[in-house]
Amino acid sequence: MCACTGGRAGGVMPLWTSSELAEAVGGKANTDFDVDGVAFDSREIGRGDLFFALKGEQSDGHLYLEGVYKAGGAGAVVNEPADGPHVLVSDTTNALNQLAIASRNRTNAKIIGVTGSVGKTGTKEALYAALDRCCFGKAHRSVKSYNNHVGVPLSLSRMPANSEYGIFEMGMNHAGELSGLTQLVRPHVAIITAIAPAHIGNFENIEGIADAKAEIFEGLVDGGTAVIPYDSPHYEQLRAKAAQYTDNIISFGFDKAADVHAVEVVPAAGGGSLVTAKIQGRSLCFTIAEAGKHWVSNALAIMAAVKAVGGDLAAAGLALAELGGIAGRGKRQEINLNSGGKAIVIDESYNANPISMKATLAQYATEECRGKKITILGAMGELGEKAQIFHEALADDIIAADVNTVILVGEEMAHTAAKLNDHLDCDAQISHVASASEALTEVAQIISDEDILLIKGSNYLGLAQVVNALASGEY
Repeated sequence: MCACTGGRAGGVMPLWTSSELAEAVGGKANTDFDVDGVAFDSREIGRGDLFFALKGEQSDGHLYLEGVYKAGGAGAVVNEPADGPHVLVSDTTNALNQLAIASRNRTNAKIIGVTGSVGKTGTKEALYAALDRCCFGKAHRSVKSYNNHVGVPLSLSRMPANSEYGIFEMGMNHAGELSGLTQLVRPHVAIITAIAPAHIGNFENIEGIADAKAEIFEGLVDGGTAVIPYDSPHYEQLRAKAAQYTDNIISFGFDKAADVHAVEVVPAAGGGSLVTAKIQGRSLCFTIAEAGKHWVSNALAIMAAVKAVGGDLAAAGLALAELGGIAGRGKRQEINLNSGGKAIVIDESYNANPISMKATLAQYATEECRGKKITILGAMGELGEKAQIFHEALADDIIAADVNTVILVGEEMAHTAAKLNDHLDCDAQISHVASASEALTEVAQIISDEDILLIKGSNYLGLAQVVNALASGEY
């Protein structure tokens, strides 16, 4: 059990005072003020928040200061004087990094960093639920997918000083990016969920991706723990990199040789899984609300991390049983159709790569459906010269899912469509469209009572708008 203490989790004491901010970022406050949150997007400012007026190639946060103060922003970090409460610095981007460092330095929280080609956000959210279950209000995590050079320091700067746990997602699409992020986070536990050919267009090969993901271990604190996937073909590569920074390495997977492994997995009511696992010699039985083998793998990594930070494994198991789906990453919702009746939409619209497509379609194949099984699948981005190969290979996964209708979205999906049309075993109705709006038009004409619709694709295609339109009835 974790030892929780009393105090603030966003209530009595401010997140930062103006004097603390000024000291942390090396700036000068024009007046005294307190803040309870931090943001860099003026559209997300709430009452009592601190606004970082960042300057980018396309925008300048200083242009939005008037709206920030009107929205209730308590102060801003600026590099030119403002009319409202502010801390003046020479470089607001550098100041955000400095505030992240100060936040990390002032906390005694156990910190967990999460990366991987697939499963980062789901694992981060589930870890948060697992640890918050035993210390309610004392766990902190990065929100949304704030996992880059701006999102990570923002998430760190939002962490209350008396947090018991902090969980931070870290992403990359080029070598060297994780190295800088993990030095900010300085995790006690660093997790790699899986290695897949996501962003492979920016690497020579998948081994390069594995090396880039393994940069997360560079930031481990002394005595920290690396959590790595035993079943990955890159296991030895990851283990060798982890061993350069720690002696504490925990493997997870389905093989009984893994330190944390599944002994038995059976279907659970509601579509999830009932798992019996060995966690470094201890047996534990728990339920995962989310469906799919990939979620069992995520859960094993989660249990390894919870044990490594001294969390409550039983509480973690209860939290996994109560998980709700994440928008864009597997959330299921029943929608009322304009034509009458109801249908199920499975929202995987945020991201797609060859491994996550395969896993999602494999799970979709197990769905029981009284109506039609329809899929809207968007192109997979950043695959470089291998894009045609991966999109053609996707045809086999679609056929195995035994769907009735397939709507393919995006230029590169032309390769998938051609392969499906040439496949003698494909009985599905196939169409290929250029955009999310065209996909919405097509699916609106065919979706009917008791159908199940899976929507998955890379975020740049905007397939979330299809989900939102169907859910709101505005189509």
